[in-house]
This record gives sequence, structure tokens and C-alpha cells, in this order.
Amino acid sequence: MDKIKAGLVSFGCISYPREIIEKRSEKARQELENAGLELIYTPPVGTIDEADRAIKDLMGKDFDFLILCIASWIETPIVIRVTDYFRDKPILLWGLGGYTQNGSLVSPASQAGTSGLRWTLEAMGYRFKYIYDFPDSPMSVDKVLSFGKVASTAKRLRSSRVGMMGYADMGLYGCMFDGMSLRSKIGPEVEVFDMLEIVQKMEKVSQKVIMNLLEEKKKLWDINPDVQEEALVNAIRIYLAVKERINEGGYNAISIKCVEGMKKYMNFPPCMILTMLSEEMPAICEDDALGAVTQLIINYLTGQSAPYVEMYEFMEDRILVGICGFVPPGAVEGKVCVARYAGWGGLSEGAMNVSKMKTGSLTLIRLFSKGDNYKLHMVTGKGLSPRRWEELGWEPPAPFFPGLEIDLDTPVEDFAQKVASQHYFVVYGDYREEIKDLCKILDIELV
Repeated sequence: MDKIKAGLVSFGCISYPREIIEKRSEKARQELENAGLELIYTPPVGTIDEADRAIKDLMGKDFDFLILCIASWIETPIVIRVTDYFRDKPILLWGLGGYTQNGSLVSPASQAGTSGLRWTLEAMGYRFKYIYDFPDSPMSVDKVLSFGKVASTAKRLRSSRVGMMGYADMGLYGCMFDGMSLRSKIGPEVEVFDMLEIVQKMEKVSQKVIMNLLEEKKKLWDINPDVQEEALVNAIRIYLAVKERINEGGYNAISIKCVEGMKKYMNFPPCMILTMLSEEMPAICEDDALGAVTQLIINYLTGQSAPYVEMYEFMEDRILVGICGFVPPGAVEGKVCVARYAGWGGLSEGAMNVSKMKTGSLTLIRLFSKGDNYKLHMVTGKGLSPRRWEELGWEPPAPFFPGLEIDLDTPVEDFAQKVASQHYFVVYGDYREEIKDLCKILDIELV
């Protein structure tokens, strides 16, 4: 991931000692740079002339977000003079805390400055977050870095590309998308390509390359004895063909038509193909465009390859979610387990991923839309190992899918009445604050 870049402008009233303002500003700069943030810095600003100098210092520079470091009381028009030139950037309003000297709390009145600015920024339509330090406490460097990831994610989304083999698998309305509103409001471009392209590329894949990769996977995967080698060879051949198409399209995420695509016309499930792809990028089946964008959001924010899960059962105190034969290796406990895909939908050949999913604290999210109004449903909970269960329709012995029983932090009834799709996405850990901030920046309604 590229280093996160920020423009840093400190503000301090000219009525206060300049050396104190400079000292506080320099300390903030050093702590942020020591934490790994790349800064485009300009000396402290206390007048309109200095604001104009700061604008010149920052104009034309590439950075992800703008930090307004309020080192003391500052007049609002001076700050807005600077921010007006960078309305396209997410803004972090940061008030530094006071300090004790000779037994007395000395307050540079930074929070007087930020209090006057917070509502002003909101009323003027800026995309911003407000943080503040306590007196005699460490600077909120972690909060700055967290918002930096959010701002960087918003920026990366604007240049992201999603590749989708086919469209509207099973006619799933919730997996469809509106290209113009998605590109305009959130940023990613979704490009649909035909399965025929992959079939043609499969014919040109080197058998030597296939067999070399197969030997590598045999060392990494726990493969059931009943899995035929030809099924793995075929999966790798298709994976390499899709990967070539990904490189041609410059895609950052991929979705593959499954039930009415590969299974119907190629008599082969995409489970292990998606497993391999998900080691390198967000990947999902069933032509889920907004699902792929949800995965991109998670990946950019956290580095995780978020598994998608489907809703199977709502219970009194939890929900049962599962995945039909595919889970990213990063979400697997132990080795990837491979079983023979047989007994459902008329397929008798192929391989599927039946690995055990990681458990623990998680955030469950889904991006969806109503027209050009984008929304995101988010809940937290604890993922538990599921009881033995199976999906109707499989020949015995039915496979034990990857899955979780999730003990939600919200009532199941509340979740059920807001559920927005059969596909949701698991983020391990509590990322509510970052997701909330991103929704604010991108004008996504948080549900």
C-alpha cells in the first residue's frame, strides 16, 4: 500500500507567543512523521497573508487529506481562507490540548477555535472529522492515522476498477448496479467481460505453468483423497486465464458468474478459482458488483480479503451464515481444505473449498443502493464455530460449508428488518469508526 500523505496546516492566534505556537506545531509534525505519515507542511498560520502563503505551499501537491492543526485560538475566516482552496479533500479538524506549567493549567484555547469551526465546516458542506486532545495527554496520533486510512481509501476507490465475468447471475437484483451513480458517488468503474474470453484464453495456458502451480498448491492445501487431479488442473487453468484478463483490465477486484455461468455452461464450479484469486485481490461470485465494492472498501481500510457470507438461518439469539464452497485463505483457520464438488445442480466434477473460518470479534457490512442513494448496513458481533449443518439439495454426505454462527451485538429482529442482501461481508475486528468516517466522506447513509 502506498504511504498515506497529508497536507498539514497549523493555526495559532498572533496574540499568543509565536514561539509557543511554533513549538506545539512542530511537535505535532514530528509525531505524525515518526508514526509513518508523509506530510506536506507549511509554517503556522495566524493571519490572512500567512493563509495565502500556506495555500501556495500546498497548491498542486498530491495528498490524501488536509489536517487543520489548531494550536491555539484562531479566527474562523483565516482557517476557511485555506480550506476553501481544498474543498475536494477530506479534512481533519484537530484541536491540541493545553498543558500544565508551574502547577497551573495553561490553555491556548484551541478548543475555542475548534468549537467555532466544527459547525462552520458542517454547515458549509465540508467532508471532515473532528478530534481533540485532552490537556497533558498524548497527541491523538492514532486517530489521525486512522482517518488517513479512510481518506486514502476514498481516494483509491475513485481510481478502482472491478472486472465482472457476465452480469446478473440468477437475476439477483441486489447484486446489480447503476454504472453512472456508482462511478459518480463512490468511484469504482465496473467492466463486464464475456465468459468466451476466458474460454479462449484457457486454450493458450501453458501446461507446464499449470503443473508447477499445482505442485505448489498441493503443499499448501489439505486435499481430500476423492478430489480428482483433473479438477484441480482445470481450476488452475481457468484461474490463470482469468488472471490474464485481470491484468489486461487493470482490475482491483473480480466477480465471476457462477450458477448461470460457469456451472451451467462449463459444468465446473468457480470455488477454487475464486479461492486462488482471493489471495491477490477481493473476489466474489454471482456477479455481485456492490459486493465487490464492499470488499474493496474493507481491503483498502484494513488490508483484509473479506469473505462474503450468505444468510442461511435467523435464530433467536444469533444468525447462521455460510459460503457455498469458497472462502479467502486469509479468513481460514489452518490450511485451506479442498473437497470434491459433487451432488448439487447436476455437477459431478470439480473441487470446492470447505475450510474452517476464523472466529472472534467481527464487523458485518454490506453496501447497497436505492437509485443513486447509497447506503451501508453495519453490525458487530462475535463469530462462533457453527454446529453441523448442511444446505438442502446436496447428495449425501452433504458438504459442511465454511460458516459462522454470529452472536450479534444488536437484536436479530433489528438486523433482519434492515437486511439488505443475501450477501454480507466479514471484517475481523471492530472497524465501526473507520467505516462510519468513510460513509460520511462518501455521502453514504449508514444504516
